[in-house]
Amino acid sequence: MGDPGCVIVEGDRVVAMSAAAAAAGVRVGMRRGGALMLLPEVVIVERDPTREHECENAVAMALLQYTPQVALTEESVLLMDVGASLTLFRGPRALCRRIRADLRAFGITAHLGSAPTARGAWLLARYGCGLRRTLGMSSMSRRLEQLPASVVPLCRPFEAWFDGIGCSTIGDLRRLPRPGLQRRCGRALLDFLDAAYGSACEMHAWFEPPETFRAQIEILDRVEKADELLAGAHGLVLQMLGWLCTRRLAVRRLQLRMVHERGRVARPPTMLEIALADAVWRDDHIVRLLKEKLARQTLEAPVIGLALEVCEVVPMEAPTLSLFPDPNAKETDQQQLLEVLAARLGAENVLRPQPTADHRPNVANTWAHASSRIGAAELAASLPPDGVPFPRPTWLLAEPIRLLMRDNRPFYASALRLVSSPERIEAGWWSGTQTRDYFIAEGTDHTLYWVYRERGSTADGEPELKWFLHGLFG
Repeated sequence: MGDPGCVIVEGDRVVAMSAAAAAAGVRVGMRRGGALMLLPEVVIVERDPTREHECENAVAMALLQYTPQVALTEESVLLMDVGASLTLFRGPRALCRRIRADLRAFGITAHLGSAPTARGAWLLARYGCGLRRTLGMSSMSRRLEQLPASVVPLCRPFEAWFDGIGCSTIGDLRRLPRPGLQRRCGRALLDFLDAAYGSACEMHAWFEPPETFRAQIEILDRVEKADELLAGAHGLVLQMLGWLCTRRLAVRRLQLRMVHERGRVARPPTMLEIALADAVWRDDHIVRLLKEKLARQTLEAPVIGLALEVCEVVPMEAPTLSLFPDPNAKETDQQQLLEVLAARLGAENVLRPQPTADHRPNVANTWAHASSRIGAAELAASLPPDGVPFPRPTWLLAEPIRLLMRDNRPFYASALRLVSSPERIEAGWWSGTQTRDYFIAEGTDHTLYWVYRERGSTADGEPELKWFLHGLFG
């Protein structure tokens, strides 16, 4: 079965249609009954200006990550002044690829145009020929003159008159006497053309983001699996990034609210909170965390809407001006990896070493949750002093193992031979003194072990020696 086509109507008139409907003869301005007569199986959708305006605002918010100068104009057109951003995003073509990817995240299809003037880019995009190559002012003027005059919105009320005098292109329109054209069509048409050709200044009302960020969307279907919410959440994240870039902020904590059905089966929203150790303003890491957390989330009821709210922000750090790369850049990458692992496996299952300045090995080697961070002063204090001659094993046992004694020698799978001088550790008088002599011992298979002799005394005062295995060397 072929594509039945889709038609958008406002009132009783067709305002837009799909390619399949256009191929069947449906045209803008046609009545609903005429469209049904040409294509009885066509899908008719009522236009919703309120939702269209909300969608335009959402896209404008997301595009703020590329330039702070974004303007909403008539006929669902967004204008962006990217002159100062082209070098940062590696040229207009690379920038347009990123914009298209963001629009796909919103489920939107758009025509993009690039030109030295905003109105010129608008007209070229309207006619579907805006990105064939980078244009200068003269080449843009030549291409604009070849476009149909009906591309200009202010020309459409006078389309029959223009056809009657043989004026079919914008070039023909500009060759008409200006005083007569102004009397017939108004000054606004001349101002529009002058702005498009760069002979007059363009004035725009730039989009202003709110002081705080909270965005929400409605889902057209009832979603019962949390991982299927990622596409909708991605659009909310893009809006948040545009807001962060405009405000020069980075997010440290955000909250995703999953709204359930209302009415008799109403439930409170399911909350999903993301706390970041390092504040970010890019979408790739946040989307990865959302993907992992949603994959582990169980929904108690279907979801019909999403809302994203920024809970904590910090000022965005300025990029380094040093000639050489920042030596701390890799630390951020490692922290992001730990956050992804914690989201996938659970925070309680991802640990990181947290050394403590203590001579006792079992106290000095402790573990903490990956979300905790060690300060520079604490890390420096935990490092052993320079010149310590005693090596440490690769694997330290969680609890020492009491060794058997055979022929007055410690035994572990075989008799152990001591191959190092002793390292005496006496510490912990404030929480239970430990008196130990540590040795490196070798088994018959040449495996090296870290063992210690615990010194104590029996009831009659005789020394009591106990041997323990505490670690293994790699």
